[in-house]
Amino acid sequence: MIPVKIDANQITANPEKSLESIVDWFEHNKESFYTLGWSYLRNHEQMEELFYRVILKIHKELPRFKRETSFNNWISSIFIHMCRELSGENGLLASEESDLREDIFKALDQLKESEKEAIVLTYVIGISLEESAHILKISVEEMKARLFSGLQLLREKSGYGSHFDGCKDYYKLYIDYLERTLDRPKKIDFEMHIYHCQSCQEDLAAFQEVMSGMLELAGTMEEFQVPPGFMEKVKGRFAEKEKRRQLKIKKYKKRALVSASVFAVLVCTGFFTGWFSYLFYSWTEEDQQLRTFLQHGLGERLNLEAESEGVKITIKSVIADEIQTLLFYEIEDMNEENQYMMNYYDGIMVENENEIMNLAAQPKYYPPAQTKEEKNVYQGKLSLLPIVTDSETIKLKITRLQKLNDDPSNPDSFRDNGEMEYGRGEWNFEIPVTKLPSTEYSLDKEMEMEGIPVRINKLTIAPTATILHYGIQNVQSKKRIEFVNFASLEVNKKKVEIDPFRGSYPDLQQDMEWNNFVTHFDPLFKEKPKKVKVAFGSIYLGIEDRKMIALEKYPQSFEYAGSTISIDKVEVGGQSRVVISDTNIKNRQYESFYFHFVGNDDRDVSSIGMQNAVETVIVDKSGKEYDMNELPVPLEQLEWPRYFTTVQNIELFNNSTGEKVSPKKLEIFGYNTTKYVDDVVEVLLD
Repeated sequence: MIPVKIDANQITANPEKSLESIVDWFEHNKESFYTLGWSYLRNHEQMEELFYRVILKIHKELPRFKRETSFNNWISSIFIHMCRELSGENGLLASEESDLREDIFKALDQLKESEKEAIVLTYVIGISLEESAHILKISVEEMKARLFSGLQLLREKSGYGSHFDGCKDYYKLYIDYLERTLDRPKKIDFEMHIYHCQSCQEDLAAFQEVMSGMLELAGTMEEFQVPPGFMEKVKGRFAEKEKRRQLKIKKYKKRALVSASVFAVLVCTGFFTGWFSYLFYSWTEEDQQLRTFLQHGLGERLNLEAESEGVKITIKSVIADEIQTLLFYEIEDMNEENQYMMNYYDGIMVENENEIMNLAAQPKYYPPAQTKEEKNVYQGKLSLLPIVTDSETIKLKITRLQKLNDDPSNPDSFRDNGEMEYGRGEWNFEIPVTKLPSTEYSLDKEMEMEGIPVRINKLTIAPTATILHYGIQNVQSKKRIEFVNFASLEVNKKKVEIDPFRGSYPDLQQDMEWNNFVTHFDPLFKEKPKKVKVAFGSIYLGIEDRKMIALEKYPQSFEYAGSTISIDKVEVGGQSRVVISDTNIKNRQYESFYFHFVGNDDRDVSSIGMQNAVETVIVDKSGKEYDMNELPVPLEQLEWPRYFTTVQNIELFNNSTGEKVSPKKLEIFGYNTTKYVDDVVEVLLD
């Protein structure tokens, strides 16, 4: 078992010291993890890089650690993932060792990665089958299968024969028998068979010989020494990064001071006016999106550069407010004609995210859009979480970039033959950021829609977005407005487009009587509103309409909300299956309905567990239909689409008792539907 000497609570208790605590954790557990890493890399320099990357990854992912998971197993999973990544990048270099252990490691290299991982965790490191299976995220039975196939190949390489000569029906029992985990009836039957079968006796003996060799190797691992000063070198890399960060901050401050002096002179001479700024950036900034921000005095050029594996990344500018930290970048492939973009969820790490950013916020999504003609250059923007103080330095590390193929606006432009393509390397930045202020304007305009009070609360104008805050007071028991879609927002006769990738979502500020929401629009750039005009487009309603249907023979049809619904199939068993369909969506009132199943003695079987495989048809406002199974569907181009559920494959199961799940009734509570509206609200501000 990989030892644990520092509890997870000690690491997470003090976020400011979490990186130091993780390093200390590995200091206490370095021998076992070094052995595990050595089975992939076997080069001390690569091992140093492995520990360095793993510690950074754990530090970044620490807020997402779930307490119900073993901290030890969680770290082991991350460690193995990084081992795979590094070995894939660099291949297996020549070993710097030569002894019995190394000979066995070389034999392990002939196995599949999945087989090698199973054997190393179980026999070299000494982790139980159950824990090893949990770390590799597979079942115990799959773990045994990998061990068996791996030991079988090792047996062949060790000169015990190329195949088993025993009885095939007993192969799967070898590991359980030698591990002494075989239950008594199977053990007696197995031993009786072995007693009478000479082939199985020889087979089991050879298999046990290989297995014993693995256990013997595990016994020698206590002598497997981590190189002297290894962890000190890893710690030194973190110290060097901090030193470089402080030096860059000093240089930036000095440069900023000089720029401020020049700026002051220009202001005093009356030269640097708003008109000049607008014209200056029109000439000098080719990125149209960034240019607009700079022309309005938001943000400044940074042009921070880093190069790795022939790819150069330039952080052109950063604009921060309460909504997000918006990063403008350029990526140039200096050797080939490839275009790459950044993905916040893959290969991007803000190393000090826990300390400086608002973890409760959500980064925005910006779809790929090419603005340059060069085939080896891509300009884009990336949304990071907002910073919590007025000024911070972001430690940004990039290890993977997504490759674009032809048309960045095409959803499949990231894929080649169905697989995502990447560019790999390491690009590090320390980015100084100053948070710009936002302004809130109270609108406080109330109206009714479908007899339900709706209130436009306020407008927030931030440098990177315009946000409309609204509330819904659901006072009716039979009808609710779940959320609202807006047609447009107009401020001082200037219309801003809605953000198609954010929609409406709950506001962090709630009260007892109102359900509050926010909707994002494009930025207004310092506009001071005098007249605000809000146009509604549609509302999403939840309707209570109860109905109980006794399940009898199939297929079975019934009427609901003006439509005919069919229960096509009910298969009863330990895991029951029900198929419900309504493919006629023309003039259909509901889009989907809420329900559960009732079993014997009127017990609710839906609470035992449900999994749905759902088929959906999308209908836009004009009535045009799109089948979700016939991709791609241009969702961002559709105007307030409706999502009609047509077929539901439902599985009901009982994990606790193992009893058969036998649904007797289907109880429907209600349904949801979209209604198009054209209401308009106007507010005049002083």
